[in-house]
Amino acid sequence: MRSSFTRQLVLVASLILLTIAVLISAVYPTMSGYLAEEKRRTLQSSAEAIADLTRAYVSVGDLQDSWDFRMSMSLASRVSDADTVVCDADGQVLVCTCSSVSCEEVGKYVPESYLMTFSENAEPFSVGTLSGLYEDNRYLQGCRLNAESTDALLGYIIVSVPVSDTTDFLQGLFRIFLYTAGLVLLLALATSFLLSRNSAKPMRQLADTARRFGHGDLDARAEVGNSTIEMQELASAFNAMADDLKTTEQKRQEFIANVSHELKTPITTISGYLDGMLDGTIPSEDHAKYMQIVSVEIKRLSRLVRSMLDLSRVQANGTRSEQPVVFDLGEAVSQVLVSFEQKINARGIDVRVELPERPLHTQASRDSITQVIYNLIDNAVKFCDEGGMLTASVAQVGAKAQVTIRNTGAEIPTEELPLIFDRFHKLDKSRSRDRDGVGLGLYIVKTILGAHGEDIWVESHDGVTSFAFTLPAVK
Repeated sequence: MRSSFTRQLVLVASLILLTIAVLISAVYPTMSGYLAEEKRRTLQSSAEAIADLTRAYVSVGDLQDSWDFRMSMSLASRVSDADTVVCDADGQVLVCTCSSVSCEEVGKYVPESYLMTFSENAEPFSVGTLSGLYEDNRYLQGCRLNAESTDALLGYIIVSVPVSDTTDFLQGLFRIFLYTAGLVLLLALATSFLLSRNSAKPMRQLADTARRFGHGDLDARAEVGNSTIEMQELASAFNAMADDLKTTEQKRQEFIANVSHELKTPITTISGYLDGMLDGTIPSEDHAKYMQIVSVEIKRLSRLVRSMLDLSRVQANGTRSEQPVVFDLGEAVSQVLVSFEQKINARGIDVRVELPERPLHTQASRDSITQVIYNLIDNAVKFCDEGGMLTASVAQVGAKAQVTIRNTGAEIPTEELPLIFDRFHKLDKSRSRDRDGVGLGLYIVKTILGAHGEDIWVESHDGVTSFAFTLPAVK
């Protein structure tokens, strides 16, 4: 499997090579065409100049015997670094720019196929050979030689240069281009190598930190350092995740410890009394008394298991996967109060219900919200003083429906208020009458409301404790 470092190097090299190939494919034809056009213009200018020179000398004498004409023509051809031949109307070479005294081309004939490319208005430019004169591939530029007075055809001027000169120039140019491109490629690969290695180092460190964290080192954290912004963000995200997981693991361990403790107490009590009755330590006449205690402990154990199941469902499904429905909050509060009638009457609690004149509807998971109300009223009944007052009110506050459950009685200490919704948190046993609770009711309440995107708050002062929560009000 390739590393990201290797992939980056291959990618950079491929892109550079592709760029070089595209540049060569685009530049070579363009440069070749440009040089060919430049040669055409240069050769055409040279041909026209030699044609004018030839007309001037034709009028005064024989071209073949005029040394001055040959020198002048050679000088004009040398300016364009070209070879020039002057031939008559039949294509026989009369004069050339050969450096030797007796030019080898003189007396030879230009191929008729080439002469046929001339016309009165065209001065042909082509690339090819002139059999019998030049065997190498050349740029050829022709020019008709007409008499000045009669415009009769006297002959032809043919100016040419070897194509190899241009080819050699292009090859040299592209050798330089390739050498430069190769140097750029090497520099780019070296730079990419260094950058990739520097980028891979923090990634390897992060991977090592993740492995240590996965093997149980919950204090392992990634170093943010001076790496790239992306790596800093990744390291910060990993550290945040590690902090959350560590917190979750600590809560899980605390949860297991609390559950073990809560289960251990009733089980120990049940086991002790049953063993006492079986081995005769507890007299038979007291069995009914202690069996009643065992029954109470079993019910307590049952409540704990039921609360644990409720908590598990709420955490797994948020609101037990029930579809939100529209229902009357006042009706829900009234129905829950009815279920507590026996407990309320037994303690002589005065109940007041404050409901709006018209039904106040909300849209939520009805069973879950009913459980919230049940837990809060159960909590209020449990802590309300004998003959005290319990108030349940429903009111609309802006776009929200607010439910408030109040009870008179002992206040919740200020230092306890931030912890009241924690799992297994119970008030100081020396001041609390909550002998049967398991400390999950208010935690379940907060979890359900949190799944609805709502919150709950508590106030406790002047002998009154009040729990209030909101839900969206709908028409």
